Amino acid sequence: MSDQYKLPVELRTEFGKGYARRARANGQVPAVIYGHGTDPIHVLLPAQEASLALRHSNALLDLQIDGKSQLALAKDIQREAIRGFLVHVDLLVVNRGEKVTVDVNVHTEGETAPGSMLEQELFTVSVEADATQLPEYVSLDVQGKEVGDVLHASDLVLPAGTTLLTEADAVVATVHAPRGAETPDEAAETEASAESAE
Repeated sequence: MSDQYKLPVELRTEFGKGYARRARANGQVPAVIYGHGTDPIHVLLPAQEASLALRHSNALLDLQIDGKSQLALAKDIQREAIRGFLVHVDLLVVNRGEKVTVDVNVHTEGETAPGSMLEQELFTVSVEADATQLPEYVSLDVQGKEVGDVLHASDLVLPAGTTLLTEADAVVATVHAPRGAETPDEAAETEASAESAE
């Protein structure tokens, strides 16, 4: 499950690109907090702490605003294209015990059978879970899978309390013969052709 990251937050009193540039030069990141019918709150996050927290998928942020705690999830993260530093973050208010929908990464575990190759079709799936118990990823066991095997979303291993929202029959991965290699059926046909030619 994703960890909870406590971040001190400073309310923004100025706006505009010039102010945003000065804030970033001062080690801060402009952000907006919204959701649950509340008015958007414009804030500044500490850049280094926010960057470390947001490296984690679906990180739960505990924002400290004027001495009060507010839980939030990052819904949109804008980064500088070349150096990758944070430019702006949209944060969605969440409450303890609330179910939220998020996209999580699919991690494969194990090795397919010798002479086969795994081709992953889906790299993320949608799930629903408690806002304080969001998984960073879900697992797909591919150990020993053979050429021709197809793995679906229903084969994913989900943590307790997590519900899959992606269609259960969605193809997550398939197992193929390596490029240029013959499948067992093709090998049999090649052998039969060679025998008939003798």
